[in-house]
Amino acid sequence: MDPEIIVTGDGSHSLYHATINETYHSRHGALAESQHVFIQHGLAYASPSNEPVRVLEVGFGTGLNALLTWQHARAMNQPVHYTGIERFPLSEQIWRKLNYGTSLNAEREFTTLHTVSWNEPHELDQHFRFLKRDLGIEDFVSGDSLYDVVYYDAFAPEKQPEMWTSQTLSVVVNALRPGGILVTYCAKGRFRRDLRGLGMDVQSLAGPPGKREMTRAQKT
Repeated sequence: MDPEIIVTGDGSHSLYHATINETYHSRHGALAESQHVFIQHGLAYASPSNEPVRVLEVGFGTGLNALLTWQHARAMNQPVHYTGIERFPLSEQIWRKLNYGTSLNAEREFTTLHTVSWNEPHELDQHFRFLKRDLGIEDFVSGDSLYDVVYYDAFAPEKQPEMWTSQTLSVVVNALRPGGILVTYCAKGRFRRDLRGLGMDVQSLAGPPGKREMTRAQKT
């Protein structure tokens, strides 16, 4: 069953997954949440640099985080190498109806993110190298590639508990370079304790609209 498009508090779309009774983004504002959590406290915190910033997104989903990252890379003249993983890619019937491209004056870019082929890298412009892989985190192997930033954008722990176990998180932590950061909307105590147990320095930050806290963790 395809998810249902909903309008969030800031006018941007999100998707409602009826099977698990969960939305892809905050109902208070999908665009505001992504900007606050992943761009302001993630990508912007890790840059600027003379080297490309390497980003791993766990949960490519609607492509909103990737689109905002591409725009930020251009605005800051900061090259980004972006990898997004997604076990259940959206159908074209759904993603073409999302309003991110029109809201951000980036319809061509949004379409490109969804229509380029999976599982091979694409140089989308001088600022943005993009790879999307149709697999889950349990099948992800970083190899020699270590990341500067991880966007951890899985469904909430109570909806998708397997994504928030210490074992799963260890895969992500191992993919981070020393000093690299993980950012997520989640602020659960168990999640933060597991990150500390994996050698991460965990910070509680003010959350996006409608949420008191979010988490940023740095690999020590």
